[in-house]
Amino acid sequence: MNGERTPPGSPFSASDTPAPEDPYGISKWEAEQELWRVAQQTGLEAVVVRPPMVYGPGVRANFLRLTKLVKRGVPLPLGAIQNYRSLLGLDNLVDMLIRCIFHPAAAGQTFLVSDGDDLSTPELIRGLARAIGRPARLLPVPPALLRLGGNVTGRRAEIERLIDSLQVDIRHTCKTLEWNPPMTVDEGFQRAVGRW
Repeated sequence: MNGERTPPGSPFSASDTPAPEDPYGISKWEAEQELWRVAQQTGLEAVVVRPPMVYGPGVRANFLRLTKLVKRGVPLPLGAIQNYRSLLGLDNLVDMLIRCIFHPAAAGQTFLVSDGDDLSTPELIRGLARAIGRPARLLPVPPALLRLGGNVTGRRAEIERLIDSLQVDIRHTCKTLEWNPPMTVDEGFQRAVGRW
């Protein structure tokens, strides 16, 4: 919603102006605008929550694909990536949504939410490997070479998500809602991969 990438160490904050880049992000931004319009006209107490990538039991898409590759022991050319990604375990998301329902300071606010522990892509893979009980097989391929491969194969967007940073600053959320993520990333990974 806020955008597709951040410079490392410069996370999005709740006060940043959204800059969605794809139809999915644009549709979410338009939905937010409509929600605020309805709230203003009706007195509805609205809250907007903007999570990064959510993972948990039954997850699909890229997280599932990456988990399957780690489980099969496939060497991954991602060992040289130096990025930071905010992630959000499903249990932490549910806990935060419950807090939004009952906390009196939530109404009318926009909250960014994450596990509070940003990981590089290699750290993410190592965490998944620990949760699965397999070794992480990471090859140090330069990111420029990965980008070139993404361009050649038509998978540029997929490669960019693995290489680029995307961080969110949750300090406003934690302070306003008196909330901290109750589950660690490692606990979240254990829950996410427990059924595979």
